[in-house]
Amino acid sequence: MNSTYFFEELWKQYSAKTPSAQKVKSLFEAEGNHIFNDHIAIRTFNDPRIDIDVIAKPFLKMGYEPKGEYHFKAKKLFAKHFEHKNDSDAPKIFISQLLLEEFSIDLQQSIHTILSEVDQPIFQLDDLILKGRIWSTPSFKTYQLLLEESEYAAWMYVNGFCSNHFTVDVNKLESFKNLHEVNEFLKSNGFEINSSGGEIKGTKELLLEQSSILADTTEMIFEEGTEKITTCYYEFSYRYQTEDNHLFTGFIANSADKIFESTDVKLQKTM
Repeated sequence: MNSTYFFEELWKQYSAKTPSAQKVKSLFEAEGNHIFNDHIAIRTFNDPRIDIDVIAKPFLKMGYEPKGEYHFKAKKLFAKHFEHKNDSDAPKIFISQLLLEEFSIDLQQSIHTILSEVDQPIFQLDDLILKGRIWSTPSFKTYQLLLEESEYAAWMYVNGFCSNHFTVDVNKLESFKNLHEVNEFLKSNGFEINSSGGEIKGTKELLLEQSSILADTTEMIFEEGTEKITTCYYEFSYRYQTEDNHLFTGFIANSADKIFESTDVKLQKTM
């Protein structure tokens, strides 16, 4: 698969679901910045038909290799990140999956039924994450039941396969020195920062700082009618050098845990 086309299409679909991302990108560019993407995040379930290993296949073919592994006990998630073997400017890929067996039988059965109703060969396609929601029109009742146990599961149910977020590489911005300046610029332009765990997650000592704006919302057509849901969000990262003078390329689980909450419907209602 042509990697240029793949990433362009991924951004095209993501920015269509996340108008704020294109607005932010344009604001940065108007300030004289060229935007580099630090990483792209993708969500899935640990069902063997669509788990991390399945989602990672096209990236491995593009020259990526697995690097770090991350555990999120509270949210019952597991994640891996991948880096390109030869291209240091290629965005890192962060893929997380919900650990279904750690949830109720009802949630497990709901996800199994949703996936089993899909034409199964589609799960083998290299461009699966470009397919969006491949199951039928969602039920608002099912969405609410999933939301009671896992915001992540509910989000996947209504959004399907896509990039959950792209991430601006703040290190490469010409007109901003740090993440604090970025956040202040975003707020001055009317964007709300995810403040769960603080506006900046991580520290210099941890070698990574991250922030994000809250996810966009949209009207979703359910079987029962139209309701508002969250879609995707834009993230910003600043990395520090390790002792051997190389930029840290991994992730911090505690920080990512709070970044996940950028799509939380409850957080949207309280800010």
